[in-house]
Amino acid sequence: MNLANRITVARIFLVPVILFFLLVNLNLPPIRIESFSITYNQIIAVLIFIVAASTDSLDGYIARKRKMVTSLGMLLDPLADKLLISAVLISLVEMQKLDAWIAIVIISREFAVTGLRMVGLQQNYPIISASAWGKWKTGVQITAIIALLINNFPFTFVHVPFDLIASWVAAIITVYSGIDYFLKNKTLLELK
Repeated sequence: MNLANRITVARIFLVPVILFFLLVNLNLPPIRIESFSITYNQIIAVLIFIVAASTDSLDGYIARKRKMVTSLGMLLDPLADKLLISAVLISLVEMQKLDAWIAIVIISREFAVTGLRMVGLQQNYPIISASAWGKWKTGVQITAIIALLINNFPFTFVHVPFDLIASWVAAIITVYSGIDYFLKNKTLLELK
């Protein structure tokens, strides 16, 4: 297994670590600043999430730069992304920080696109790479998740619901990028 694929696998293994810190109560006192409050668990979880999310660009860069692009990597990379985003979104719903419908919309799009990619692989269709909208989608999803994980800091002090706005924008861009993805690969759906 090459370096890029190892980084991808590491991202997968970070998912349960993030979930542990999000969902297990360690009974540590929260940090409070005026009306703002955050637990140490959330701080640790968001830091690990940022590291895991940043490996998405890193593994792709290394694979292309060192000419290490493999079929395993092309399969694992999007799978690792979906696991990371889906697991944290579900955790945020459990923590009552995110409406379930937003998580369902985002996760449904991810399953649909992954399914289309798998159909493409089975039919030896050229690799379906992420579009600019797909990259925007990922960036906005990560931004929304971080805002939710840090309890809307620092926007909570100026009473701007940035976390809510970012969640809605993530849902809208996710749907649009999914439609764009299917339209650009509609010939794959016509193959028998």
